[in-house]
Amino acid sequence: MSQSLIKNIGLLVTNNPSLGKTELGLIENAALLIEHGKVSWVGASESAPTSEKTTDAAGKAVIPGFVDSHNHLIFAKDRAAEFAARMKGESYSAGGIATTVEATRAASDDDLLSNATRLVHEGLHSGTTTVETKSGYGLTVKDEVRSLHIAKQLTDETTFLGAHVVPSEYKGKADEYVDLICEQMITQVKPYAKWIDVFCDKGAFTTDQARKILLAGKVAGLLPRLHANQLEQGDGIALGVELGAASVDHISHFNQNDIELLKKSKTVATFLPGAEFSTRSNYPDARKILDAGITVAIASDCNPGSSYTTNMGFVIALAVRDMFFTPEQALWSATKGGALALQRDDVGHLSVGSRADFVILKESSYIHLAYRPGVNLVDEVWQHGKRI
Repeated sequence: MSQSLIKNIGLLVTNNPSLGKTELGLIENAALLIEHGKVSWVGASESAPTSEKTTDAAGKAVIPGFVDSHNHLIFAKDRAAEFAARMKGESYSAGGIATTVEATRAASDDDLLSNATRLVHEGLHSGTTTVETKSGYGLTVKDEVRSLHIAKQLTDETTFLGAHVVPSEYKGKADEYVDLICEQMITQVKPYAKWIDVFCDKGAFTTDQARKILLAGKVAGLLPRLHANQLEQGDGIALGVELGAASVDHISHFNQNDIELLKKSKTVATFLPGAEFSTRSNYPDARKILDAGITVAIASDCNPGSSYTTNMGFVIALAVRDMFFTPEQALWSATKGGALALQRDDVGHLSVGSRADFVILKESSYIHLAYRPGVNLVDEVWQHGKRI
């Protein structure tokens, strides 16, 4: 029998209120038993069962592995020069994506896989044990298929984002490109994609175009999610709720009607504070969403143009400092919230039967993730019950 016991945990975050205090299900002086890659027992360290192998957490905090539910990892080259120009005062628009599309189309499969693998490993070592990634830098049938084929080698949470922007060869012919997505791309990417997404915003796709694409995806068996209201107030959130999207992401702009719609739905509201940081945009005040009782996630949005980070600890710090999350809300949103945004019940928490994905921090409290921004606070990362 494969067993490991983590004992002498100063503060264990389970995200299961029935196991401990607050919504985080906090247990002090805790222990965690792992068998065959899953949690088999949780409780007080003094009551822990015996085990073949034991790890002493030495009073440190243990949290669920981060569930990073929004990323764009299949790309070639960076856009550092664009970032530098933006910091000089130039504004962000979706047009910058075309630069990465050109580079990605020219890159080999091996180069794309190598770069994406590097980023997944980078995130893993900072505590991300479940990651989603999208296509969206190919924008031809061939390149979208190969992007998702590569992504599928790294995660089961793969999203078809052929509707990222209208590619240059379809300039002025957006509806023709939408037809290409609906009539050809969706069928051919289906073996490699779980989700379908659309960038429904200024400079990308209209609400009607997004609806057509998402409905076609649903007919093919893909599950909808949506980039919504990043650049301006629009109908993206309403569309996501209408179509039963698992999550509406970015939502940098929202109004009271959006809040009311989300309250009545199962759609998760996902904030991406790295995008505001990297584009020097105004941060949304998440308190209005949080106070309404809406399920919230936060994610890194790792991409080469507007949020080139894989570090969820940094994202937590931004959410607390600039979006008015409490440290507790931010950690929950980066773990359990991310899991709900991916409609997963096996990750994002540490309960009997859950996957044994967790992080041993160097500190005694999760609060340090926001309190000490920019500091590597990860002592150990465990994935599927094994120390990486």
